[in-house]
Amino acid sequence: MAKSDNKVRKVAMFDRTIIFVSLLLLLISIVLISSASVQEAFNKTGDTYFYLKRQVAFTAVAVVWGILMTSIPSKTWFNIALPLMGVAMALLVLVLIVGKEVNDAKRWIGIGPINLQPAELLKLFWIIYFSSYTCRKIEMVRHMLSGFIKPLCFIGCIAGLLLMQPDFGSLVVVTAITFGILFVAGAGLLKYVSTLSLVALAGAVIIWVQPYRLARITAFLDPWQDRFGKGYQLTQSLMAFGRGGLTGEGIGNSIQKLGYLPEAHTDFVMSIMGEECGFIGVCFVILLEFIIVAKAIMLSAKILKQKVMFQGYVAFGIGMFFCLQTVINIGAASGGLPTKGLTLPLISYGGSSLIVCMWALAILLRIDYEWRTQKLGELNYNC
Repeated sequence: MAKSDNKVRKVAMFDRTIIFVSLLLLLISIVLISSASVQEAFNKTGDTYFYLKRQVAFTAVAVVWGILMTSIPSKTWFNIALPLMGVAMALLVLVLIVGKEVNDAKRWIGIGPINLQPAELLKLFWIIYFSSYTCRKIEMVRHMLSGFIKPLCFIGCIAGLLLMQPDFGSLVVVTAITFGILFVAGAGLLKYVSTLSLVALAGAVIIWVQPYRLARITAFLDPWQDRFGKGYQLTQSLMAFGRGGLTGEGIGNSIQKLGYLPEAHTDFVMSIMGEECGFIGVCFVILLEFIIVAKAIMLSAKILKQKVMFQGYVAFGIGMFFCLQTVINIGAASGGLPTKGLTLPLISYGGSSLIVCMWALAILLRIDYEWRTQKLGELNYNC
């Protein structure tokens, strides 16, 4: 009897690998922020550890919030998917009215000492909402063009609000997640290819009509041509990676963080990682992020085999979310992709991103728990 109880207890635990990897990434984040933010913190506030203190506070709140979210059954997210999406849309409108403007962008709503970024909430809420939509309209999505077009019309509304901030990077993530879930749901190849072509054309038009976006593209292709202008941030980032080499200069020994590399503790935190911990350190962080992505995708595949659609789509969407944010952030910092203001999950400075990432992981852990304890069958409402 004791052996049986131990086996049940072991099965009922939350996925320890995801928990360990997440906590390790949070620890790496605190160490990196403590190094990367010292100069900017001193210049702006006079307190060398200003951003570090805030990041520690954000981390504590995010961990507590994540623990609370693991207690919520996955079916609850299906039931409140539409209200969550309504909240996200309302916040996207509100940020355009009362949002704080930083570097010519209105992306944050100031709530006392906290800056809320609605686009971060949008990504998670869209995964939940679109998973519920696909689940409810699965036959329409698979066999009718209207089931494919309707969500893209919704994406058009979201695109308008995001581009007014502007936040092209978040739009890319939301659109890619949408197509990913549609692909997993079994949407026809012809509809997929034709719609992707239209989206690509629309993206090209959006880039062409805004000179600064076109400038980012040209700077990304040859940053050294204007290394003191449009290509300045990227060239400084590349210098950081170059100085780091294979093993890095050592924690705290970055030169680029001393005012040379803008946004060293946010969008370009991996550049400081590369400079201080080298190629090996960067690969280690990528491996940790990949473990989360792989866990989410494999869990999604297992669940979808059981015909439990909503949780399967949500797990896949969370995996795509972590994958896209990681690829785009590191790609931009290393010169492989155009510069985008996207955070690196669980690493970059910022409360909104950190809390949303932990929230997403909590949902993923809950879905995995329900799958392993065979509770998904009880929650399968035959979408």
